[in-house]
Amino acid sequence: MPEAPAGHRRVDITPAAAALVESLRAQHGPVVFHQSGGCCDGSSPMCFPVGDLLMGPRDVVLGEVAGAQFVMTSAQYRLWEHTHLTVDVVPGRGAGFSLEAPEGVRFLIRSRLLTDEEAASAAPVAAG
Repeated sequence: MPEAPAGHRRVDITPAAAALVESLRAQHGPVVFHQSGGCCDGSSPMCFPVGDLLMGPRDVVLGEVAGAQFVMTSAQYRLWEHTHLTVDVVPGRGAGFSLEAPEGVRFLIRSRLLTDEEAASAAPVAAG
């Protein structure tokens, strides 16, 4: 998958979520996030082993968090392009196939609108 271009970060991760990604990587090897568009776990970010997520021409890479690329479809990106996303982790089991499900926790997105300054300097997304 291509690297996201430089500029203001569009996605970040909390320390707790980053620690979970490290643990998942130790168990499963390299991982990638895909921001779900409403199926399965609502709008939760799903974490998969690299290679299990098939990237298509309509997918975009928003950036990288804790060594994992963060991807969503271009259609969803058009709806979220003015937001900054933060990957967090909370107790509870999600309903999807994300790697953290057996751990009794689930990834969650916290979002906020980009400031005008952030929007002006935001990194463009990379095509999948």
